[in-house]
Amino acid sequence: MKNRSEYEKTILGIDPGTNIAGYGVIGIKNREPELITLGIIELRKLGDHYLKLKHIFDRTLGLIDEYNPDEMAVEAPFYGKNVQSMLKLGRAQGASIAAALYRSIPIFEYAPRKIKLSITGVGAASKEQVAAMLVNILKFKMDDILLDATDGLAAALCHFYQSVKPASSSSGNSWKEFLRKNPGRIK
Repeated sequence: MKNRSEYEKTILGIDPGTNIAGYGVIGIKNREPELITLGIIELRKLGDHYLKLKHIFDRTLGLIDEYNPDEMAVEAPFYGKNVQSMLKLGRAQGASIAAALYRSIPIFEYAPRKIKLSITGVGAASKEQVAAMLVNILKFKMDDILLDATDGLAAALCHFYQSVKPASSSSGNSWKEFLRKNPGRIK
């Protein structure tokens, strides 16, 4: 793990799930994101839904205590037809949010479409496309990393992108200036 003090800001991203939850932590140095860690919270072996929620809370709290993030970005549950699945997913998200609130970490929520658009430029991008862009932007190897982990990482990077506004330019070149300052976001 890199030294927390070398970063201006640290962001924890969470992709809530009831079987697997993903997470990613990025550090911001000189206005550039760097990967600190990513991984999953394995929940499939826990049969009881309430035990899963406790485990999500405990692991999220552990991540917060280990990486000391300044902010947490969480993916909002997508709207599906199965009401029971939505309820369980919302509870999983709530367990992560409760852990952040317990440590007074500011929370930011993003729709899956917003996250995909922020990372790939396409709101309907696949998980594989998001992962490929993250590998390109943050320069890491995808060996044995589950897509749930990259989804958590994508939430953190999306939050970073949303919090960094391109410098306004009186010459009308703000888009050009943004691209010059953010070469990693160009496909």
